[in-house]
Amino acid sequence: MSNLNISNFIWNIADDVLRDIYVRGKYRDVILPMTVIRRLDAVLEPTKEAVLSMKAQLDKAGVANQHAALCQASGEAFYNTSQFRLRDLASKARRQQLKSDFEAYLDGFSPNVQEVLDKFKFRNQIPTLVDADILGFLIEKFLDPSVNLSPNPVRHQDGSERLPGLDNHSMGTIFEELIRRFNEENNEEAGEHFTPRDVVELMAFLIFKPIADDIQSGTYLVYDGACGTGGMLTVAEETLIKLATDYGKEVSVHLYGQEVQPETFAISKADLILKGEGVEAENMKYGSTLSADAFPSREFDFMLSNPPYGKSWKSDLDRMGGKKDITDPRFVIEHGDDPEYSLITRSSDGQMVFLANMLSKIKKDSKVGSRIAEVHNGSALFTGDAGSGESNVRRWVIENDWLEAIIALPLNIFYNTGIATYIWVLSNRKAPERKGKVQLVDATSWFKPLRKNLGKKNCELGPDDIEKICSAFLNGEENEQSKIFPNDAFGYWKVTVERPLRLKVELSESALRRFAVACKDAGEEPLVDVLEAIAGDLGTGPHMDFNAFMDTVERLAKVRGVRMTAKRQKLIMASLGTKDAEAEAVIKKVTKAKGAKESDVSLYGRYQKVIDGKTVIVEFEPDSELRDTEQVPFLEDGGIELFIRREVLPHAPDAWIEDGKTVIGYEISFNRHFYKPQPLRPLADIEADIRALEEETEGLLEDVLAGGR
Repeated sequence: MSNLNISNFIWNIADDVLRDIYVRGKYRDVILPMTVIRRLDAVLEPTKEAVLSMKAQLDKAGVANQHAALCQASGEAFYNTSQFRLRDLASKARRQQLKSDFEAYLDGFSPNVQEVLDKFKFRNQIPTLVDADILGFLIEKFLDPSVNLSPNPVRHQDGSERLPGLDNHSMGTIFEELIRRFNEENNEEAGEHFTPRDVVELMAFLIFKPIADDIQSGTYLVYDGACGTGGMLTVAEETLIKLATDYGKEVSVHLYGQEVQPETFAISKADLILKGEGVEAENMKYGSTLSADAFPSREFDFMLSNPPYGKSWKSDLDRMGGKKDITDPRFVIEHGDDPEYSLITRSSDGQMVFLANMLSKIKKDSKVGSRIAEVHNGSALFTGDAGSGESNVRRWVIENDWLEAIIALPLNIFYNTGIATYIWVLSNRKAPERKGKVQLVDATSWFKPLRKNLGKKNCELGPDDIEKICSAFLNGEENEQSKIFPNDAFGYWKVTVERPLRLKVELSESALRRFAVACKDAGEEPLVDVLEAIAGDLGTGPHMDFNAFMDTVERLAKVRGVRMTAKRQKLIMASLGTKDAEAEAVIKKVTKAKGAKESDVSLYGRYQKVIDGKTVIVEFEPDSELRDTEQVPFLEDGGIELFIRREVLPHAPDAWIEDGKTVIGYEISFNRHFYKPQPLRPLADIEADIRALEEETEGLLEDVLAGGR
């Protein structure tokens, strides 16, 4: 039976048994834990008597720590010491007896399974199931002999396989399909996107194949900070072990994962327990990777993840002290001469923060270092202005030369989203031929359509598609689907361009009345007499040189004993000044020239002028309404200055670069590099369409006129 058929089978159980008792969106509270319980129970059935016998011996001998011996008796990393198997409970008739026996059955599981059950909060559902008299019916449905939920195959008496076992990733696929359907009933989005096995296999190949020759016998640690049901980790483990075996090496692989959703965490831990990896199951940690990192001091050889994208992480950010006060060394680092370089992104999308978390765990002293494959959506490529958290993460990654490649996946390759997705491949031990470069691979056309959609997934990567992508990546050649760029191709300077404030002053009666009101409100009444006197001397204006006007104000104020403070100057500027493109630029500051040449300073807003017979450097007040920014690529011929002279000054000769405000940014315009313009239609075809439309409209007009007669 296929994964989809098993999903439908379990969904039908829910619909048959729980309808009228639960709303469909709440089926998950019963169905997910019951699926896990049946999966565990099926594995334990053959050794049930051995476990009960061992339990009796241990109790009689007064042995307190019984876990290891009971695991040995069960042949697994877990056990159940109750007198019941699940099939023993199906025939119980009386409700309260069934309730008591079922609870005893659950209590009989080993402590590692108890954590799984607690995360499901399944015991809370038992009273409802008993009161509705459907618990026994539910158990019977899950015992259907036509379906095998165990990881082990069901065999005929002659030893031949009757039903294949379900491996970890297949079980994860079934759970994902169930969760998707439950969420649809509640009109909810899943938020996280389960990664199909084909994509996981590709990710595993991308991190393992490039260093296959360097894998040595030994221990390797594999990590996923958003591990979901754990399928990505187990596929990575299988791939690494097979690859090592092919090269004659023996490796021990230890898996580490963290998951914030209790149900999926429970599933991941349960499946590792089922695989007999009880110790590994303890490396699956519950909680938020961002605000409660379970492995703060660990470094990992290989890391794979599909973090949630487009999902808020505000609650994590608040728990960490907020954007301004966060001090977590994973996200506030030293880089580019900035001791507090921030990798903190918008609270509405935390996918790049997950990448920063992974990079904080790279191995620095091993031969192969660390290799990472992480799935992102398109916004990770370009969202965020220069200096933002998103851009800072990209800058940090690329300037450290960690980014090897980005692979664009086909649309609709995931179950719960049809948007564009990309695999980022990173390493802190790049091969010599990759140093200083980034490869972009367009794999959007390499897929096979599915006969029937699985959620939004309508295609998959076949073995030959995976081989094509891996070959394009490993060969590192440039062609229509693969392009290679220097790191600097993605960097740019965000330059702030200013233009001077130009003010005129009019001293009409109405303007002076408004000024008097402003002075009264500001407690600066002495200025009123000064300005009225100036109006008498200079006239109403307009006065087009604000600098000369203020010189006059300074002189007259001094005569009248009024000290001109910065506050008073700003009051005059705000209350009497009016913007006019024909007016002189307002001077902000005058300093000694100190031998500077005009060509050295004018581009940065420091202009050489002669005032009162002295050569000085003049800086103008910027007009915030005319302020603009320019994005100058690192690879721009001539850099910032030549770009400004060529692109800005011909249109705004009085513009200058605001020194000190230039910010470095990085973005990856994937679509631009692989854009394929559609060829223009032949003129003859266009003309034929126009003539056809004309004939059609003429016929319509005749029909309208004929109908009106």
